[in-house]
Amino acid sequence: MLRTLINPPNDMTETSQAAERRTTPTVTVGKVQIGSCHPIVVQSMTNTDTADAKSTAKQVAELARAGSELVRITVNTPEAAAAVPEIQRRLDMMSCEVPLIGDFHYNGHQLLKQVPECATILAKYRINPGNVGFGRKKDDQFATIIELAMEHDKPVRIGVNWGSLDASLLARLMDENAALSKPRDAAVVMREALIRSALESAQQAEQLGMAHDRIILSCKVSDVQDLISVYRSLASRCDYPLHLGLTEAGMGSKGIVSSTAAMAVLLQEGIGDTVRISLTPEPDQARTDEVVVAQELLQSMGLRAFTPMVTACPGCGRTTSTFFQSLARDVQQYVRQRMPEWKLQFHGAENLSLAVMGCIVNGPGESRHADIGISLPGTGEAPSAPVFIDGEKAVTLRGESITEEFLGLIENYVETHYSPRFPDESR
Repeated sequence: MLRTLINPPNDMTETSQAAERRTTPTVTVGKVQIGSCHPIVVQSMTNTDTADAKSTAKQVAELARAGSELVRITVNTPEAAAAVPEIQRRLDMMSCEVPLIGDFHYNGHQLLKQVPECATILAKYRINPGNVGFGRKKDDQFATIIELAMEHDKPVRIGVNWGSLDASLLARLMDENAALSKPRDAAVVMREALIRSALESAQQAEQLGMAHDRIILSCKVSDVQDLISVYRSLASRCDYPLHLGLTEAGMGSKGIVSSTAAMAVLLQEGIGDTVRISLTPEPDQARTDEVVVAQELLQSMGLRAFTPMVTACPGCGRTTSTFFQSLARDVQQYVRQRMPEWKLQFHGAENLSLAVMGCIVNGPGESRHADIGISLPGTGEAPSAPVFIDGEKAVTLRGESITEEFLGLIENYVETHYSPRFPDESR
């Protein structure tokens, strides 16, 4: 029995589009603007000892080169705070202009006072209301950080985290819930506590004099459905820009899949102004991998373009050769390595689409859909690889130098199809 579409669209040719972004104020962090009228911002965080200025500056620069538009560093000790000026000096020597975000817990009020240079250099302060202070000291220490942020004209992110939720707030909401004739589930109360912590802290900051357009909020949890529920509610109750992230997402494919599953839903609904993919790195894994995943998430959804994307087939019994796999890998690595320079030289090169296909079944068709595509021979097919440029067959590659020749065609396409940023300069 054939199934029919439930509530099919009137125009069967229409495509799904992301919802319109929430309307928010614009928050300026260094030279980066965050808010609904600006592109969604990718950010990341170092995992070096911040007191080691050399290693931290090196990793910040690597993350920035990979495409992180904001980089957060831990500022947890007097030594870490004292290292911030040297980190910035080293970044300046590398011509790295990425804004540095200070991540403060427990003693931020002290460190920002003790090292004024740190307070001046950092482009934004991240405050966790769950551990900014405890008991009667909490409000005073929160107020100190807000006052210092205003003194140095810095925005703040009030970042609530499931693992360090304000215990007193949670206890109060649990008591109120217990007194209801029909108490809600404890998980519902905990989600509400996260949201209330963020909103009440933002209100407190504004009462202290912080401008509305200097505040960003986040409410991070480690469960996909909880994250979706929390941010939907948070977005409906305020107009602050929101930072998205699944905290403690995990390692490898688990972390990638969980983060994507949660954030793609929210981004499709127009929720989210900055994103971070919080991957647990495997031993010797590049920290920059989390930046690549964040970019690919946004680019796959059509929300931003960062680097040329490669369409490649998964392979089957028709593709017993693995050459198309290595070519796809080499092409993706090549365009990522070249993109920082292309970005400086040409307008729009990040929008280039590429295809590397493994046999005649879908190869020519997919290759024609891309700006440049190559259809490699499958098992039993003629040992030739037609290349399609802008939908037309342009050349057929053969022999041992297919990779080098195809990369050369990509380089030539970028140089001839995208306008130079400095047209008066000869290339």
